[in-house]
Amino acid sequence: MSLSVIMPTYNAARTIKTTITALKTAQKAGISLELIVVDANSTDETACLAEKLGARVIYCEKGRGPQLIAGSKAATGDWLLFLHADTALGAGWAASIVVFASQKSNLDRAAVFTFALDAKSKASERLTQMVRFRNKWLGLPYGDQGLLIYRRFYKRIGGYKPWPLMEDVDLVRRIGNSKIALFDTVALTSAERYVDDGYLKRITRNFLCLLLYFIGVSPKLISKIYNTTNK
Repeated sequence: MSLSVIMPTYNAARTIKTTITALKTAQKAGISLELIVVDANSTDETACLAEKLGARVIYCEKGRGPQLIAGSKAATGDWLLFLHADTALGAGWAASIVVFASQKSNLDRAAVFTFALDAKSKASERLTQMVRFRNKWLGLPYGDQGLLIYRRFYKRIGGYKPWPLMEDVDLVRRIGNSKIALFDTVALTSAERYVDDGYLKRITRNFLCLLLYFIGVSPKLISKIYNTTNK
C-alpha cells in the first residue's frame, strides 16, 4: 500500500526526530511511505532536520488547517495519515494500518490511534482517562491521535477546512463516529505543552474552545481567545 504521512510543523525541532524515526518501520510492513512536512516557516531547525530524515518539506502559512490542506494536495499516496510533529507512533503501528487498509469496507472509514502521553503522573493519567471518555462517548478524537483515511474518501467529504483551530473536530464529525476505528496501537504525544502550561489550565482552555465551537463561535474567534489565554 502507498501511504502519505502529512505533518504540519512550526518550531518542532525538539520532537520531530523522534516522530519521524518511529515511522521508519513502514517498509518492513510493506508500506510505500511518503513523508510530507508542511512547515510554517519555523525559526528553528525543523525543516533542516526533516529533510535530513528523508522528508519532503513544503512551506505554507501558519495554521494547522491550511497546513494540512497543503499537505493533502501535495500527497500522492492512496492513503493519508495526518500526524502531529510531537506524536510518535508506537510499535505495531504499521501492521495496524496495513490490516485496516486491506479491508474494502474501510475505504469509506477512518482510523485513529490510542492517546498516550510521554510523561507518567497522576495528572497525565487523568488526562488520558478524559480522552478515552471523549473518544468513547462523544466520538471526538483529536488530531494528536493521528488520522488515517483513504484519499478518495477524504476528498469526497471535503477534507479539512482552512481553520486555525477545531479543524480536527470538524472533520471527524463529518466522517461520523461510527466510521472511525480506534487502533490499540499508541500515539505517544509529548506532554511538554501540558507541563509548561499546567495540566489544569491547558485542559480548561481546550474544553472552553470545544464548548465555544459547539455553540457556534467561529474558529477564527476561538483562535483569538485561545491565543489570548495562552499568554
